Amino acid sequence: MRVEKIGVKRWLFLLAICSCLLSSSCVRVLKLKNDDGRPVYNHTLAVTLVEYVSAVYMSDLTELFTWTCERCNGLTKGFQVIEIIVDVEHCLQGYVGVAKDLNAIVIAFRGTQEHSIQNWVSDLFWKQLDLNYPDMPDAMVHHGFYSAYHNTTVRPAVLAAVKRAKKSYGANINIIVTGHSMGGAMAAFCGLDLVVNEGEENVQVMTFGQPRVGNAAFASYYSLLVPNTFRITHDRDIVPHLPPFFYLFPQKTYHHFPTEVWVRDVSFSNFILLNSEEVCDNTGEDPTCCRSVMGTSITDHLSYFGVELGGETWRQCNIVMSHEMESYSSKDSKGNIFLSWTVPSMEVTESKTGVFSL
Repeated sequence: MRVEKIGVKRWLFLLAICSCLLSSSCVRVLKLKNDDGRPVYNHTLAVTLVEYVSAVYMSDLTELFTWTCERCNGLTKGFQVIEIIVDVEHCLQGYVGVAKDLNAIVIAFRGTQEHSIQNWVSDLFWKQLDLNYPDMPDAMVHHGFYSAYHNTTVRPAVLAAVKRAKKSYGANINIIVTGHSMGGAMAAFCGLDLVVNEGEENVQVMTFGQPRVGNAAFASYYSLLVPNTFRITHDRDIVPHLPPFFYLFPQKTYHHFPTEVWVRDVSFSNFILLNSEEVCDNTGEDPTCCRSVMGTSITDHLSYFGVELGGETWRQCNIVMSHEMESYSSKDSKGNIFLSWTVPSMEVTESKTGVFSL
């Protein structure tokens, strides 16, 4: 009899939780600390961009280019791809396109695929601050993070695609840069590059599970130049804790730039009921956010807002592309692949189905 009563109580509790979830007031817990004039975190934008980041991992370039892949739906339906870049030499992938519902050019970068995620995470423990960021006194970054964007085929292809998109959609269109894991580091350098070297003003960066990329001086410069930046971290995701932050040597160690948004899973009996989101302080290293827990989870790194982030398989940089894409594709001398859509100089209209027509 006692067991039955416990079972009934448990079901009543679950029923209460389900009722709570159905009401708008209980869907999520959002703690806002940024009452000092900083940009405001947008949850709807975050759950949209995480779908764009998930799609960039797809290896079928035909489906990605035509935006028909299994991850190219939902909140991203109707997206128009302008350029896909596959740097085969360094196992990098990204795309540039236009989301008319966001009135924005979206630039997305893929995380690491060359090695297993476990090996890549292990390597993050030992990355050194070994490169002075150009024209920023005392600002240091890791050369690998910097070079992945600046010293590969990625940067020139991205900038050229942005210029083509702006020519068609207008010079004042917003630019949103996003990425997951290593792709988040690339997104940060891309956003900074667009502001500093390309003179862009309407740039927002939102990353997921991004590692630290530079020291405190770099973080200060970055937060001043690209203030509309949000780093989403998930519960105990290990990657945002790396490379390590040593609070006893704040000027000699890696340091995150703001603003972190810490997403925590609220669960009951191993069932995730909802996510709580905390917008952290403007230091970049808020001790009450993800730094308040041990970063031990790779599982948390590979899923944000319930969306899978990662390729179909690890340890490969393979791609699939149909012959139909030959008229859109080109290769450089090193075998790097580019799929380019020439956007006509006219307004793009959206059909009732949400698909862009030219």
